[in-house]
Amino acid sequence: MTQIVVLVKLVPATERVKMDSETGTMVRTGLEMVINPLDLYAVEEAVRIRERRGGDVRITALTMGPPAAGDALREAIAMGCTEGVHLCEKTFAGSDTWATAYALSQAVKRLSEFGLVLCGERATDGETGQVGPMVGAMLGIPVLTYVSHIEVAGSGTKAIVHRAIEGGHEIVETPLPALVSVVKEINEPRFPTLRGKIAAREAKIPVWGAQEIEAETSLLGLEGSPTRVVEVSYPTLTRAGEMVSTEREPVEACVARLIAFLRDVEIIEGSA
Repeated sequence: MTQIVVLVKLVPATERVKMDSETGTMVRTGLEMVINPLDLYAVEEAVRIRERRGGDVRITALTMGPPAAGDALREAIAMGCTEGVHLCEKTFAGSDTWATAYALSQAVKRLSEFGLVLCGERATDGETGQVGPMVGAMLGIPVLTYVSHIEVAGSGTKAIVHRAIEGGHEIVETPLPALVSVVKEINEPRFPTLRGKIAAREAKIPVWGAQEIEAETSLLGLEGSPTRVVEVSYPTLTRAGEMVSTEREPVEACVARLIAFLRDVEIIEGSA
């Protein structure tokens, strides 16, 4: 194994995210953006594997997004990735999870000598957890999700992983290359060093478009996305109701009113 590819994404640093009601896409303008927190665990694990196996293993951080998304790549390089690749072109705008996975998988194919593709469990903006596994499926390689431990065995032709499942862990051996999505229990991400920050600042990150990854443009962006957000609505908070207080009436009366209310909304059944 000579190369590890880590998928990273720039996401809003706030929970106050809005959707464009016309396009159904997320509005990111004016929001503070950070690297997806769950991707940091994938970056850290890639660096640890490289440290265990020696310095000949390259780590390529890969992202897709507007020019600002390059910040995620520089942060990954500051943590120990050796290089980055940025998919950035108007053709990619508005991609759903399928179109995003298609573009990323085409980019990974161009990188060719990868032995392992790592990603976080999910992105904190979309919360789907779909892109990573779909990239693996499109590459035609094994996909292992919810991984809490990775051991690359022998000459780098196989890996033994622990998958978090209900009630315990599942130990799986897989040939490489494979795609692995990790959970945060796998490690504790390090802080970038001064040397890493300098390397990130000086790094020359190539920017690829549809032509560079040999992608079908009809399968990219909003046009190439098979899913659509057909309606955007926001929940309303209502506080209509009655205040029940033992300071104003006896406990028995309060309890009777609460029981009556629960019957009215059909949470409990039975007569008084």
